[in-house]
Formats: sequence, structure tokens, C-alpha cells
Amino acid sequence: MKNARKSFTMFLACTALTACASSPDMMRFESEAGLLLRGADFGNATRNNTQIMSGEKSYAIDLANRFAAEVITTVHFSFNSAALDAGARDALREQANWIRQFPEITFRVFGHADAPGTNAYNKALGLRRAHAVVAFLSSQGISRNRLEAVSSLGETQPLVATEARERRNRRAVTEVSGFLRSHPSVLDGKYAQIIFRDYASSAEAAIGTSGIAGSELATDN
Repeated sequence: MKNARKSFTMFLACTALTACASSPDMMRFESEAGLLLRGADFGNATRNNTQIMSGEKSYAIDLANRFAAEVITTVHFSFNSAALDAGARDALREQANWIRQFPEITFRVFGHADAPGTNAYNKALGLRRAHAVVAFLSSQGISRNRLEAVSSLGETQPLVATEARERRNRRAVTEVSGFLRSHPSVLDGKYAQIIFRDYASSAEAAIGTSGIAGSELATDN
């Protein structure tokens, strides 16, 4: 009886191993390199790893956090309108001033609408609002190839959950999206230099105005 039970247990173990060996996850380890690679999956994983190892992803997140902390990233609209009022234009001028500091950075603008109206109409309205923001930033000297109105979220992500008209839900939000691939600094992978450049400039200005000589700094070290 004991031997029969042992044999049955071994049979179950072998069956489980066979099933695992035939699964895609196990075949990745037991088969020749590249057998199950798909172009899209492999590319995404490689790109993500490259961004992490080079620091690109973390620096993009740092810049996104700085942008959100230092300027007003959201502008609001009147009901059923994509026109920018005076307050929105002032906020976008601040955005443009910040964006000029980092010519290597790209941005996306997401448009939103409140609940009244059909989803299709609100999606189109949100996109018009995003395009209005992109057009204004472009008028402030920001290159169009750094600005994308790529997505309209329509009424699907309200700040205030209501079926009524709500100004806070009628908005467009500007966000850092990444780095401009054609810029020399990006090609060299100098992400830290990009994000801390204005800090370094301000430090140099402070040293220059304090009258501390370079030789004195060297002596202190």
C-alpha cells in the first residue's frame, strides 16, 4: 500500500513537471534563446530596462514632479467651450517659462470634460481643449515637436464626482512625457546634467557674487 501511494505521488509530480515544462514561462528557461520572443513584448521590456539602467525614467519622473510642484499644470474652461480665459492664459505663460528651461523635455496635454453631454461629444471637446493649450504654448515659443495633445479623457476622470456641470472637471492638464530624442544631451544620456542644470547655474552665480576665488575653494578642499 505504501509503495502504491509512493508511486502515485511520483506520477503526480512527473505530470506537474511535464505541464510546467510545456508552459510558456518554463519554456523561456528550457528552450533556446529567443524562441518565444515577440517583437512588441521584447521591445517594451528592453526599452524599460534601458530607461531604468540609464536613469532616463527616474529623471523623467523627477522632472514631472518638479513641474507639478513649481507651476500650475491645470487650466479650466467654461461650459461647452475650449476657449482659454485670462486666468488660463496666465497659467500657461508660467508653464511656458518653465518649459523653456529644459529644451530637451517633451510634454503631453490631456483634455477633460464634465458629465453633461454624450461620451463621444465630451471626448472630442476634451481633445479640443488639449489642442487649445498646445496652440497657446506654441505661441509662447515652445516648439510643436515637444508638445502633444495625444489623449482626450473626456468625462471619464472627474476631479469631482457629479453628473451636473462642474468647472473643476472641465480642464486640460500638462504633464512631462519624456525626453526629446533628437537633442544632443539626450543622445549622450546626460539626464542628470539636464535636470540639475539650472541648479548648477544658480550655484555658479552665487559663488561669483560672493567674491570667493577658485583658489580659495581649492584650498578649503
